[in-house]
Amino acid sequence: MPSNASSDSYPKLTREELRRYGRHLTLPEVGEDGQRRLKGGSVLVVGCGGLGSPAALYLAAAGVGRIGLVDFDAVEESNLQRQIAHGTEQLGWPKLESMRQRLTNLNPLVTVETHDLKLDRTNALAVVEQYDVVLDGTDNFPARYLVNDACALAGKPYVYGSILRFEGQASVFDARTGPCYRCLFPQPPEPGTVPSCAEAGVLGVLPGVIGSIQATEAIKLILGGGDTLLGRLLLYDAWTMRVREVRLGRDPACPLCGESPSIRELVDYEEFCGMRSAPPAPREQAPRRPAHRSAREVIAMRARGEDFVLLDVREPFELRLASVGGTVDIPLALVPLRASELDRTRPIVVMCHHGARSMAAAEWLLRDGFTHVSNLDGGIHAWSDEDPAVPRY
Repeated sequence: MPSNASSDSYPKLTREELRRYGRHLTLPEVGEDGQRRLKGGSVLVVGCGGLGSPAALYLAAAGVGRIGLVDFDAVEESNLQRQIAHGTEQLGWPKLESMRQRLTNLNPLVTVETHDLKLDRTNALAVVEQYDVVLDGTDNFPARYLVNDACALAGKPYVYGSILRFEGQASVFDARTGPCYRCLFPQPPEPGTVPSCAEAGVLGVLPGVIGSIQATEAIKLILGGGDTLLGRLLLYDAWTMRVREVRLGRDPACPLCGESPSIRELVDYEEFCGMRSAPPAPREQAPRRPAHRSAREVIAMRARGEDFVLLDVREPFELRLASVGGTVDIPLALVPLRASELDRTRPIVVMCHHGARSMAAAEWLLRDGFTHVSNLDGGIHAWSDEDPAVPRY
């Protein structure tokens, strides 16, 4: 919302709202005018998971008048370690409905709008344009580039957050006045090189810290006051309890917000991030790709006594949590150093937690000259669906 707008343009506060937001009204930096700005403001929260949960809860509690939620996932038991908007009774529910009910219970005076969809190039702009601020609670690179580009094209500030293991990041990007996400990360990392939270883990309280920072930034943007993280990247390490800051500047060569921008519409972000295969090259030039095998197929191969190597590239601590036995165990980072331990004459099926690290290992093995390499789709997570005796983590 424009910070220089007349206070008369914002909705009045009811007696109930004056009582509810009393602790805001006594803050000179907020006061009644600021609370009216919040009531007239809107924030789109993309993702109802670890970051979206605390962020949306505090936005609703603060009295942001309209909160949009985007998600298409369901609540799983493993979510509850950190996704505090959901509870045991909501297992199996759509996250949108679980979050909507939680926010409405927390503050029935705000409007909660739900968007049951996966944002992509065809719908992102239409959704983003409806809100004043966009808060990113996603957990993958294609979604972040998509949200960043949509915000830039729509002229909206983008509140960024990211978490992994014990470390979190937060910033504000606004292509109109400062750097955008592409200025910080001009190119996405190679697929499989950065593990997901499911693969690497995340301390349960970490998204609470980063999500709360994101909510704070969104509130300041609506209020039009305070020093936001625009042009600054906040880095938080929960294990050492250290916070540091990196200054960010607009990249003159940025294709989105630089001096000669070339991005004027949204693109296919999974393809941009290398997560969707390009059209196949001519047969004689086609790169070799690992075969795909399902958990059911590999379990059946073992039951038939087929001769193959099942290579597990997870970390040792993961093997202690769940294993299927009879595997060759080499962490992903050590595969190039210990490839000589593998029999090149036998077929190899590579597995990990969810399938990303195993795909990276399988592709490396093929490049190194191994001939019969397959990737176990879904990893041990999918295996546990077929064999309940294998724990899920």
